[in-house]
Amino acid sequence: MNSLYKTTIASLPLLGHGKVRDNYAVGNDKILIVTTDRLSAFDVVMNEPIPGKGMVLNQMSDFWFDKLGHIVPNHLTGIAPESVVAPDEVEQVRGRAVVAKKLKPIMVEAVVRGYIIGSGWKDYQETGSICGVTLPAGLQQAEKLPEPIFTPAAKADLGEHDENISYQEMEQRIGAELAAKMRDTAIALYKAAAEYAATRGIIIADTKFEFGLDDNGVMHLMDEVLTADSSRFWPADSYRPGMSPPSFDKQFVRDYLETLSDWGKTAPPPPLPHEVIDKTQAKYFEAIERLTGKKLAIDE
Repeated sequence: MNSLYKTTIASLPLLGHGKVRDNYAVGNDKILIVTTDRLSAFDVVMNEPIPGKGMVLNQMSDFWFDKLGHIVPNHLTGIAPESVVAPDEVEQVRGRAVVAKKLKPIMVEAVVRGYIIGSGWKDYQETGSICGVTLPAGLQQAEKLPEPIFTPAAKADLGEHDENISYQEMEQRIGAELAAKMRDTAIALYKAAAEYAATRGIIIADTKFEFGLDDNGVMHLMDEVLTADSSRFWPADSYRPGMSPPSFDKQFVRDYLETLSDWGKTAPPPPLPHEVIDKTQAKYFEAIERLTGKKLAIDE
């Protein structure tokens, strides 16, 4: 399989390279978003690609945009990415890109947690709450919460960590009306997705959504949705409260990096062994097949 670490599209103006996505302007009102095979861990982009990862993320997002479109409008335009680039650039976008509406991003991430894990588990152990949301005493690691909770985060610059903020601070930043709409929409999206995923033998432990406003102030779901990069997916058949379940994501990379005592989780990254790359790729491929019932669509 061909991999794409960085795009070289010259037929459109480059807007910027993110951790994983490269963005180009399509006229004044649309953006070409290309999902590369780059992988970031601990907010550091690794030097080696995970072949096919970008296609998985792109096609997984498209799947969820379609399934959840009745809840909130999204950024998709339906325009074929192959139609907006030069003929010799088509292979860079096939299966891994979308032409999206240009929106004004809301600079707060909408994080929804249905289970207690990761930074939320650490927070709970120290304070009995997650991001200021008080929870019942005696919860175990990875336990399902009584109800999904909304814990916003302020979006950080590239290479910086997003910052957890209180709901009250979110209201101060974007206004009470928009904050409530984001919260309620994010929880509705999570519940609908979690209900579907359960029928596929997958638990969605937590996820994050990003929203933007169009020229009329209408809120849209944007960026990526319920992918293995933005969510924790657990296989239901091996889930047990009290332990950290295996994930359908880059956990192999994180686990390997945690063993490196001489790497301080800052750039430059250490090299990734072939075994870690292969196992990570397999997990991404398994995630989309289990969720959608279809293998990754690859046109080469």
